[in-house]
Amino acid sequence: MRLKRKMKSEAGIPTSSLPDIIFMLLIFFMVVTVLREFQGLKLILPEAKKIAKLEGNKHVSHIWATAEGLISIDDQIVDIGKIRTIMYDKVVIDPQLTVSLKADRQTEMEIITDIHQELREASALKLNYSAKTRE
Repeated sequence: MRLKRKMKSEAGIPTSSLPDIIFMLLIFFMVVTVLREFQGLKLILPEAKKIAKLEGNKHVSHIWATAEGLISIDDQIVDIGKIRTIMYDKVVIDPQLTVSLKADRQTEMEIITDIHQELREASALKLNYSAKTRE
């Protein structure tokens, strides 16, 4: 004669410590995550006597130009010939777009002039020159 067990044990995963583990992972990722603002290119900006700050970054596109001839549009390094198409697409999407031009102090005027010509061809006529305040 066979006897049956009255209690059956079920195999399961214990979930009592699950909220603690999730909370520790959340804190870990909050501590190690780094938010970046703008990478851009490292520049030494020229000084200015009077500066007007742009209000917000909603309708602003940043162009960086270095003395070595590197040009970056919104953290993407591009050739000078591609500025026209990139900025034209941006102006079509956002007609209120303002271009913020940041150029190194030692940048040749030829590069700045080429950027201006490309912006004119792209109909990006609202241009802001970025500089640092003279102290």
